[in-house]
Amino acid sequence: MAQSTREQAVTRRALGPGKVMPIGLGCMNLSHAYGVPPAPEQAERVLLRALDLGVELFDTAALYGFGANEELLGRVLAPHRGRILLASKGGMAGVDGKRVIDGRPETLRRNCEQSLRRLRTEVIDLYYLHRWDKSVPLEDSVGALADLVRDGKVRSIGLSEVSAQTLRRAHAVHPIAAVQNEYSLWTRNPEIAMLDACRELGVSLVAFSPLARGFLGARLREVETLAPKDIRRGMPRFAPQAYARNLELLPPFEALAAELGCTPAQLALAWLLAQDEQLMVIPGTTSEQHLQENLGALDLRLDEATLRRLQSMIHQGNVVGARYAPGTLAEIDSEAFPD
Repeated sequence: MAQSTREQAVTRRALGPGKVMPIGLGCMNLSHAYGVPPAPEQAERVLLRALDLGVELFDTAALYGFGANEELLGRVLAPHRGRILLASKGGMAGVDGKRVIDGRPETLRRNCEQSLRRLRTEVIDLYYLHRWDKSVPLEDSVGALADLVRDGKVRSIGLSEVSAQTLRRAHAVHPIAAVQNEYSLWTRNPEIAMLDACRELGVSLVAFSPLARGFLGARLREVETLAPKDIRRGMPRFAPQAYARNLELLPPFEALAAELGCTPAQLALAWLLAQDEQLMVIPGTTSEQHLQENLGALDLRLDEATLRRLQSMIHQGNVVGARYAPGTLAEIDSEAFPD
């Protein structure tokens, strides 16, 4: 992959089949989940601007927009395929207009074939099991992903929203390159066991929602303004009363960012990148301006005293509300702090 000026100045981190700049682009909200997706022309501009700024890791999934997000990336990024590390996910997709978790080997193979066509590529660099389907033995699902590697359709495999125990079980079947779990100042679950397991096994941790679904960007002040179908409306932390209390955590955080001469989003991302030398972050955005702002975190170095201040400012002990509603929590396998 060709290196941009920013890439050359930043220590790249190992992920799957290569090394990439540690801030990638989570592409979900270009098609899915957070309010009304941008117009296709705007989504294309964001993707191309990311390329211009040196982003190499682009993360999508069969689920996002029920295939629309992969089609977008295929259309825009296929001419630049040699410059990027392309990650997608299977095992959770849209079926007859509904989200379905299905980890059967035949489904995973079908999901992958469909993703390859939509992405306009012959091989996916990093392919995740989007959710562990607990009705299917984990070993069967991981075995199916291993077959995709042997067939040359996938270069490396990962897991999403799993526990350290599940990672070890999967790793015994086939080497796992990465685990993608939620991690930010306000979601510390990977600190329970996943970070240690990743270090032990040589697995990269890819942190999704590193800006706490917009909270740490310090721009979302009123959840009532969220679009009716925005997924945050169903998340307990964004319920009006809980969110009002969570907003009380922001003033000292914003003050520290101002003290350091950076934005709140840059401070949140820099804190995460300092947690582990192999950790990657994939913030999403529909804004070229916010994209460039996020990448500015690569230029921010935090000393130990600052990291300790941040640790105590926002954490699982003072954030109000669970990160998912009960039904979604039942679908995932990642560790959770006691209530």
